[in-house]
Amino acid sequence: VYGMNDWFADGASAEYCVADATHVARKPVGLDHGQAAVVPISGLTAWQGLFERAGLRPGQRVLIHGAAGAVGIFAVQLAHWRGAHVIVTVSEHNADFVRGLGADETIDYQAVRFEDVATDIDVVFDAVGGDTLARSAALLKAGGKLVTIAASSEGSATTANHAVFFIVEPNAAQLGELARLIDAGTLRPVVDATFPLASARAAYEHKARRGKSVLRIGGA
Repeated sequence: VYGMNDWFADGASAEYCVADATHVARKPVGLDHGQAAVVPISGLTAWQGLFERAGLRPGQRVLIHGAAGAVGIFAVQLAHWRGAHVIVTVSEHNADFVRGLGADETIDYQAVRFEDVATDIDVVFDAVGGDTLARSAALLKAGGKLVTIAASSEGSATTANHAVFFIVEPNAAQLGELARLIDAGTLRPVVDATFPLASARAAYEHKARRGKSVLRIGGA
């Protein structure tokens, strides 16, 4: 199985942890346990932000900030799978990487201001916050949605009430859907680095270039 447990308690970074049975699902068959471990929190965050909060539909134009990050990688792939036109902000050295995940357009945020390039946006998915979040609302079409995972508190509205922050929740049914898509070859997780459990502090201090870091317990 794989799943999402409380990351502050009940053995969050320990050899054994406690998780509600409704918060786990059968892990993707094609992944080892380390690869599977990076999926739940990032995949669920992307799924719930794009589909539940923003209601992303086929044919819509979505702008994803932080596309090479742990959550952004899944957001790009899921938006592409849903049939949206996927525009991302990313550093130039990650442009080919995210195009390989399904991005239709890449904007080098270090070279240009994204608001000078992106137009007629239906959905903004923000994993960066700060000035990037503040500059995004003006790009939305009438009725557009902006969701962010980089604000202050669940449900808080920012940027003139256009952006709503949310916190991911465990969901066994969605974990099952993510596993199905992974085993079908539609989604793939990205492991940036792997650390032994004894080096947990180093793992948390590690700044991933792409994807997410993994703590490995024994030979799991």
